[in-house]
Amino acid sequence: QVRLVEFGGGSVQTGGSLRLSCVASGYAASFGAMGWFRQAPGKQREGVADIYFEHSIINYADSVKGRFTITQGSVKNTVNLQMNNLKPEDSGMYFCAATATTWASLPLVPGNFHYWGQGTQVTVSS
Repeated sequence: QVRLVEFGGGSVQTGGSLRLSCVASGYAASFGAMGWFRQAPGKQREGVADIYFEHSIINYADSVKGRFTITQGSVKNTVNLQMNNLKPEDSGMYFCAATATTWASLPLVPGNFHYWGQGTQVTVSS
């Protein structure tokens, strides 16, 4: 059974930083891509960033460009998200996601990812 587990959520003040990590298990091959999504109460889940491993193609939501950095972990099927200069609107549940697909032109939307973690809470106070 494939399992994704997120680490690193927490509470910070505006301008602070957090680093999220995601570790996958139960998947023998390498994922084609992994990504991060977030969901605030009453809102739809939205893409934050993803990385397609074969060619290191990375996509970011416009709202996080220049502040967030997604990187491939040192171990297969792991991914990190460094979040700097956090804003209150960054608050929400952050989910790690993965897909076997290697086609890097897919939009950063939840429907393109097939495996999901349970989420980790990020709260940014003003």
